[in-house]
Amino acid sequence: MIGYLRGIILEKQPPLLLLDVHGVGYEIDAPMSTFYRLPEVGQEIILHTHLIVREDAHHLYGFSDKEERTMFRTLLKVNGVGPRMALTILSSMDTQAFVRCIAHNDIASLVNLPGVGKKTAERLIIEMRDKITHWQDQASAPIAKASGSRNAMVQDAISALVALGYKPTEASRVVSKVDDGTLSSEDMIRRALQERVV
Repeated sequence: MIGYLRGIILEKQPPLLLLDVHGVGYEIDAPMSTFYRLPEVGQEIILHTHLIVREDAHHLYGFSDKEERTMFRTLLKVNGVGPRMALTILSSMDTQAFVRCIAHNDIASLVNLPGVGKKTAERLIIEMRDKITHWQDQASAPIAKASGSRNAMVQDAISALVALGYKPTEASRVVSKVDDGTLSSEDMIRRALQERVV
């Protein structure tokens, strides 16, 4: 198992990252939450990795911290959740927000994640409930308040796009695509509309 890699970023094309480690180029898939924290191309980084070996290929996944990798590994244990869906979940919602969704049986927020339907959301809640103690212990009121405010802005943007003629699933998908975690509702709406024009 490859536990971590330290190397120079050669390319960043989400979700793919090319890392030069002593002359060997590693292709690594990473969630957007990790991409947001990456330095520029040419800079050195350390990624905590998870290797999945299949008959036809070896897939390497990289994360900016161990907590994110642990959540990825925990998600893989859920029936019906593969690496792609696990990356999508981590790209669309921070770890603490996801933990709160599980703890509060928040199916509505989970089904807003790209590719997650009601049955998958219910399965995530049932199978993850006993595995989130570690993250629940780390949660704090200020973080919850900030995350709640963030989720409210995202929902406001989605609602506005639906009012402008988007289908709910399309609105959720495009907001997840344009939001970098710092945008206001207005900026998310603006970028979503630009995305549609393009």
